[in-house]
Amino acid sequence: MRTVTRRSRVWIVPVAVLCPATVALLADSGPAHQVKQTPPIKLGTSGSGADFIGPAFCCGGTLGSAVLYGGQLHILSNNHILAQSGSAAPGEDTLQPGLIDSACQVDGDNIVGDFIGNVVPLGTANVDVALSLARSGMVDTSGAILDIGPPCPSPLLAPTIGMGVVKSGRTTGCSNGTVQATNVNVKIQYQVGCNQGKKFTITYTNQISTTRISAGGDSGSLILSTDGLKPTALLYAGSSTVTIGNPIEDVINAFTTTGMSFSFVGSNKSCSTAGFACPAAAVAAPAAAFVGLGPSAGEVEFARRIKERHEPDLFARPGVVGVGVGSAEGDPTRAAIVVYVVSHDGARPRGLPAELDGVKVRVIPTEPFVAF
Repeated sequence: MRTVTRRSRVWIVPVAVLCPATVALLADSGPAHQVKQTPPIKLGTSGSGADFIGPAFCCGGTLGSAVLYGGQLHILSNNHILAQSGSAAPGEDTLQPGLIDSACQVDGDNIVGDFIGNVVPLGTANVDVALSLARSGMVDTSGAILDIGPPCPSPLLAPTIGMGVVKSGRTTGCSNGTVQATNVNVKIQYQVGCNQGKKFTITYTNQISTTRISAGGDSGSLILSTDGLKPTALLYAGSSTVTIGNPIEDVINAFTTTGMSFSFVGSNKSCSTAGFACPAAAVAAPAAAFVGLGPSAGEVEFARRIKERHEPDLFARPGVVGVGVGSAEGDPTRAAIVVYVVSHDGARPRGLPAELDGVKVRVIPTEPFVAF
């Protein structure tokens, strides 16, 4: 929690639901991503709606990337950021930085866009997405993302287990990681409005998980491949050890089913990038020997079928919040069923099988997954 004084009143600003010890892996801990920019702004920056405020605090997230929607420049983020989980009004100003980084006051912030409305309602399309129409001259038309630059606009890259990824967000800045699992069915906890309403849970299917590259406030960040800087997923949730994203094809499909065109803004020069690493030496990047290593497509498909067969039983067990397909512990080239289980002390929960129908089961302790 962070306290912000406004007119002799203390406003409590929730920044993350993570313990302070987790901050050690951050690139620049996000300070350059939380300040007011001189327009046109780069993305991967703090942002929020002008009314993203509660009775005793205000909230914000990340304005993730620039896209063309119906041929016009828009800002892509999450529904729970721009649409406030469906409670924001169409036309609401989109601010940079977000209210969380401007002492809960609109005055002085950049007004960079206008929320286009709840085009893809939360919980209806297996994604957490929203758009704001960029105001003229306020958003970098190259699609540049802080610390990364413009992404490769196409082709997109479907996430694979072990693939190196990078993101740039409001709280943790630029951070590298790897895809931990695909085909992840997962339960995500939300709260209506700015952490003031009723909590509710949405179950998503076929998501991706990565090693931790985020914290509270990074929701809305675009997850890119380190090779080619290709859009791979949209970050929207996680815990202190895991990050969760919507696969990018699902994000695109959610908007194109409205009958409008959708594409990412970027540069073809970025497509030749190899092994992109965040500029800060303190970034916790995965061991280079394991980046890109993963099980074969055939193994993944076999493990996926076994996962689906046993998934109802796994989710029926206490504390299970996610089930996907990843690498076996100690051997990244072998597929395993990955089970995420809530463990408040970090210990491996007992009682889960070591394997199912010949496929290893890898248990990963976590906290509940929450929308960041």
